[in-house]
Amino acid sequence: MKKFFFAAFWMAGMMMTPVAAEVLESYGAAQAIATADTIGRQQEKTVVSPDGMTFLKVGLKDGRPYYKAGYYTREKKEVLMVDESPLGLRADIGDFTQGLTWVEDHGGTHDISYDLGRSKTSRVDRKANDFSVRLSNAEKAEIDMEFVVEDHNIAFRYHLPKPKEAGCVRVMAESTGFRFPEKTTTFLAPQSDAMIGWKRTKPSYEEEYKADAPMDTPSQYGHGYTFPGLSHVGDDGWVLVSETGVDSRYCASRLSYAHDRLYTVAFPMPEDNNGNGTSEPAFALPGATPWRTLTLAPTLGPIVETTIPWAVVEPRFATEHKYKTGRGTWSWILWQDGSIHYDDQVRYVDWAASMGYEYTLVDNWWNRNIGHERMADLIRYARSKGVELFLWYSSSGYWNDIDQGPINIMDNPITRKREMKWLQQQGVKGIKVDFFGGDKQETMRLYEAILSDADDYGLMVILHGCTIPRGWERMYPNYVGSEAVLASENLIFNQHFCDNEAFNATLHPFIRNAVGSMEFGGTFLNKRLNRGNDGGTTRVTTDVFELATAVAFQNSVQNFALAPNNLTDQPDFVLDFMKGVPTTLDETRFIDGYPGRYVVLARRHGQDCYVAALNAEKETLQLTVDLPLAAGSRVTYYHDGKDGKTPVQEEAQVDKKGRFKFVLPPNGGSVLKGK
Repeated sequence: MKKFFFAAFWMAGMMMTPVAAEVLESYGAAQAIATADTIGRQQEKTVVSPDGMTFLKVGLKDGRPYYKAGYYTREKKEVLMVDESPLGLRADIGDFTQGLTWVEDHGGTHDISYDLGRSKTSRVDRKANDFSVRLSNAEKAEIDMEFVVEDHNIAFRYHLPKPKEAGCVRVMAESTGFRFPEKTTTFLAPQSDAMIGWKRTKPSYEEEYKADAPMDTPSQYGHGYTFPGLSHVGDDGWVLVSETGVDSRYCASRLSYAHDRLYTVAFPMPEDNNGNGTSEPAFALPGATPWRTLTLAPTLGPIVETTIPWAVVEPRFATEHKYKTGRGTWSWILWQDGSIHYDDQVRYVDWAASMGYEYTLVDNWWNRNIGHERMADLIRYARSKGVELFLWYSSSGYWNDIDQGPINIMDNPITRKREMKWLQQQGVKGIKVDFFGGDKQETMRLYEAILSDADDYGLMVILHGCTIPRGWERMYPNYVGSEAVLASENLIFNQHFCDNEAFNATLHPFIRNAVGSMEFGGTFLNKRLNRGNDGGTTRVTTDVFELATAVAFQNSVQNFALAPNNLTDQPDFVLDFMKGVPTTLDETRFIDGYPGRYVVLARRHGQDCYVAALNAEKETLQLTVDLPLAAGSRVTYYHDGKDGKTPVQEEAQVDKKGRFKFVLPPNGGSVLKGK
């Protein structure tokens, strides 16, 4: 198989059609900005993407700012995907939601080029058109609204200049909204109550999605929904909404439930973080809010492939360290707390070494059951086997009831730096920090402080029990992934989650994993999810389904749920596949699928190319896909066998027209691998 056998999918998204060129020319190729006729008290301008197909309209109507967004068809028909939606914010220095006047605007173009070695693609080179408008309120206070329009992607934020009399601002609320056409259905996860769940550790972005729900479906807890949110605008296409660029200078946000088809940006609940910190963010002037992002298209490809979370952010600091991503073993996921002692961790280090994995994660209670002194011995042993360690920490102890240790270290700069120095001295390569308290700016400061201090000591950071990443792969050089999803541990705790594993797995590439790394911790090969493979919950997916998730789920350090018993209860080819599976990617492309039903993804790492297919339907799915540049190529085909459950590896061939047929049983999967 040719090295770039997915290239046809790549080029299809990059080439400008004659229709696109005509549309772009009609708006002006330089800045792609047009002014609408002024009607009454309305003023509106249009910004078009570099390929001429995506449009953004920004306007002011009766003193209230708004925007609309959509795309043009081949027949130059305008398809509105986000209906007229409000912009603006209220701050202690002024109200920028109403009574505004248009002061000035300007636009331009720029190239977006950067390396992205810890996500779905290793290199991004795109073009974007920019637009900025300055508005003034009745008191002559000003606000800039900044927009970036790529092909299929839009990002916008608010920038507040520094007035003479103020040096800081507190933002009380935003009017920012997303209004969808009436025919829209949604794929959303509810925002949970604060301080509920196990040890009062919620919210943690681990709630269940509802698929294709009407917009008037009530949110489970009455607090709206977490980012990201996917909307299906009937036959017109799809919109993915999220935010990026959140750091210590703002809070993370969520979506309200819909009123008149409108979702608005909502700040964290006062009860988050055990009541510590304000819900409203504050920052120094001049300063800006995070970016809100839209990915919209008639098909799902641009949703899965979007890079807008990283396009509009910049690194927060440089590093002197070289961080190595990779695979890891993890005893806790199957063997639980009882495995966190020296002998079992030696077994998992040996297991990692036998798989050629780079890491072993030692989870909670290591400080009590192993201790710092004996841990130094374990670290030395692991390194003698070519395996490095990640160690688990609680994020703190005062905003939940966690007593799993180590606690009360990572929230305090004095104890945190002392501990990180010890970790560096011992040769530990990373930490997993768990059980954060919500989305307030107070918590965003803690995330950034942990990442910054950890980099000083050459430590990578996995975040767990946490918020979604918001451009962090590019912003923080030692960030390697976040949970923020209904992840693998839930399969251990409740059969309900096993029964719904395939449904959830076929959602994540379109929603959660589309906007950032996802530390899922999965790929179980045990059928019974306990230490002995003889009790606990029962996995209903096939073994090849689990192999396919190792490709379909992306995180730059992925700790798989494999166990030492898999050495004897799995075929060699299954283990060989898991020995070679990558965690970082050079290219990702969507081939086919529908959220919650099935998905087929193409991934490339170096010369190794994978196509992973997952089926959540109740019936066997026979699916023929197009791989045009693989026409006539030989591939290795992993599938579920004639009985729909026994893993099979065989050589197969893509036909001369570039077509390949997958046969996917319910809860089943397939993988193609080639070069």
